[in-house]
Order: sequence, then C-alpha cells, then structure tokens
Amino acid sequence: MSYAGQPGSESQFYFCRLVPPRPTFAMDMNDSERKAMTEHVGYWSQLMAQDIAIVFGPVADPAGPWGLGIVRVRDAAQLSEVLDGDPAIRANIGLRYESLPMLQAVTRG
Repeated sequence: MSYAGQPGSESQFYFCRLVPPRPTFAMDMNDSERKAMTEHVGYWSQLMAQDIAIVFGPVADPAGPWGLGIVRVRDAAQLSEVLDGDPAIRANIGLRYESLPMLQAVTRG
C-alpha cells in the first residue's frame, strides 16, 4: 500500500463532487446537456487512462444524483486545470464542482 498526502509526498488527492443544476438533471437532461455529459465521461475516461482520475461515476443520492471523482494531482493548480477543462463545465449548463483535499489517501500502489 502507498500513503499519499503526507509531507514529502509527490501527489495530492482530492474528492471532487460535480453538482448538477437541478436534482432531476440525470433523469431529464435536454440534448445539449446530454451531449456535454457524454463528453464529460470521455474526458474523465482520459483522466483515468492518464492515472489522474482514480475513480469516478454518479452517486445515487436520494436527494438527487451527483458526480464523484477522486483525483491524484501535483497540486491545487493542476486540480483547477483538470476541473476547468471538463467539457461539462465548459458547456455552461449549470454544473459546478466542489472539491476537498484528502488529508491522507491509502492506495494500492
């Protein structure tokens, strides 16, 4: 196991929550929203292939689904680049990210 987020670690991990514009967003997207979300999944799949995204996907919150991503980045500046580059954000359809640094992350290696 590896422990990241400690002093001297080269990686920082962040919890990222993609907040939809409305609780019903996942069920009633219009065509432009659906296109942005399709591009969003492709983007995050690329982040996964680059070993930036560790896990991502929708969360079945009873209050309304939202997106979860855990990322491994160098620093907060790279986190901003990753989140700002998301096609779902660039599409200006009302989505936004909330992100929090993880104090420590235990990973498989």
